[in-house]
Amino acid sequence: MTRILLITGGTSEGSLHTAALRTAVRFAPADLTATLYDGLRGLPAFVPGEQPVPEAVGRLRDEIAAAQAVLFSTPEYAGSLPGSLKNLLDWLVDGGDLHGKPAAWLSVAAPGEDESALTALQTALSFGNARLLRPACIRVPLDPAAVDGQGTVTDPQLHRALEDILQALVRSAAAPRPRSQPSWQAYSSVFPVVMRRDAATPRGWRPPS
Repeated sequence: MTRILLITGGTSEGSLHTAALRTAVRFAPADLTATLYDGLRGLPAFVPGEQPVPEAVGRLRDEIAAAQAVLFSTPEYAGSLPGSLKNLLDWLVDGGDLHGKPAAWLSVAAPGEDESALTALQTALSFGNARLLRPACIRVPLDPAAVDGQGTVTDPQLHRALEDILQALVRSAAAPRPRSQPSWQAYSSVFPVVMRRDAATPRGWRPPS
């Protein structure tokens, strides 16, 4: 059974982004478990290298470790991510918790309304070495009127998009990870060759012209 953790950047009770992810929980396929993270507002401010790790941060890291993939949905505030979500990402990047983790985002805003937030999210995920699945990142603009009395979204277009996103995350989580290329192999071609001063120069050797 694949487990996907859903993380919203919305902190208000009526957040459209939270409603969209709550809908993902309700309509998740039978072969996966989708869990909505609910501890965003309770996370303490990020302190680099803090030990011991605060209890709320430990619970967050446990949930990330238990999930095979992560799906984000976030509004944009003041031209970037909400501070509470950036705080969460700072904790995860600092702890290396996102390394190799498949991730995607769902946008429910109209084009032009959240590009800065999504750029900041993708930047943070890259710093955490998460595996961003760009084909699984989908935009479905929603009207707040599409949220029903149970706090889920009734728009069938969102239901189809969620099915595609979740199945893509399941496939990515099940696929074997590519073998990491050793750092010396990846970068040695850009390093200059340095001759050892204590090494004897072969007789007849001349520098290449």
